[in-house]
Amino acid sequence: MDPLAGMDDSSTDDESASQTTEDDPQVPEHQAAAPPPAPVAPPVPSAVPRERPNYELRHVLRGHTMSISAVKFSPDGKLLASCGAEKVVKIWSPETGEFLRNLTGHTQGLSDLTWSSDNIHLASASDDTTIRIWDVESGLTRKHLKGHTKWVFCLNYNSASNLLVSGGCEGDIRIWNVASGKCAKTLHAHMDFVTAVHFNRDSSLIVSCSLDGLIRIWDTSNSQCLKTLAEGHDAICQHVQFSPNSKYILSTAHDNAIRLWDYQTTRCLKTYTGHTNAKYCISACFSVTGGKWIVAGSEDNKVYIWDLQTRQIVQVLEGHTDVVVAVANTIATGSIDSDLSIRIWSDRGPKPVN
Repeated sequence: MDPLAGMDDSSTDDESASQTTEDDPQVPEHQAAAPPPAPVAPPVPSAVPRERPNYELRHVLRGHTMSISAVKFSPDGKLLASCGAEKVVKIWSPETGEFLRNLTGHTQGLSDLTWSSDNIHLASASDDTTIRIWDVESGLTRKHLKGHTKWVFCLNYNSASNLLVSGGCEGDIRIWNVASGKCAKTLHAHMDFVTAVHFNRDSSLIVSCSLDGLIRIWDTSNSQCLKTLAEGHDAICQHVQFSPNSKYILSTAHDNAIRLWDYQTTRCLKTYTGHTNAKYCISACFSVTGGKWIVAGSEDNKVYIWDLQTRQIVQVLEGHTDVVVAVANTIATGSIDSDLSIRIWSDRGPKPVN
């Protein structure tokens, strides 16, 4: 059963869509159908209120000398990688806040990072038009991927980490064979900078977005464009990703809004607002470890957390002194220019709404 079934087809951002949107990514796909639920009684005053996150600052990491563009936790959460305009990848311990090492080799600034599923390798996207795959422990480059003709702006491993997808400022998407380091496919995907690319859970689909204003869904096997979504005239998309269950996509745009889409029907299901995003390429992410939240940076130097279902802002994290452009889901945040810090936040346990 579609967890958002029953929504009026003529409606977007439906108030009644209160069913769970995010199923557990570890739950097997094929299960016996559950019996229809019993009618739900109206809420009573003694009903347990929805919980809110309770994130507090744990560490402030300093060491970047130029604007930070990405922060990413390793899949096991034991390492944090960050990059920015100063040509190096930095590796940190989220537990202690300790700086561990630099990964050096790129000749221009970096825009994005992605971890392999085994926590051993990290790939980086650079303005030098190349991608490097690093052995994180040794700090050595294992593969140097060349093919983009302009800056590489974004990249992501698939779940098996045998493929990489990257997006460049020439408008192309490239799919790479990780073992050989060779480009397997080139998609002439967009008319402007490709700002985000992401595989779905089984790697059969890729979602991309671009400064041309379009979000596109691609078939990985045959490179065909299956769907095109348009944010709107004044809502150029900056970042996009599949939800953990791969049923939806989350996008950010320059109209101060984050949107959750059903890409099968190309309908916008929910819109999250309250932050500021009119100029920078600001990312958002799902955080489904303690609760089910949407997390994003903002141009007012804050980090916003929304309840995925109700769309309410449930916590605002303050402390950065410049625009927060990078977020990672556990949560780590990175800022630009006059701040240049990374902040790691820990959830002290959910607290009920008063």
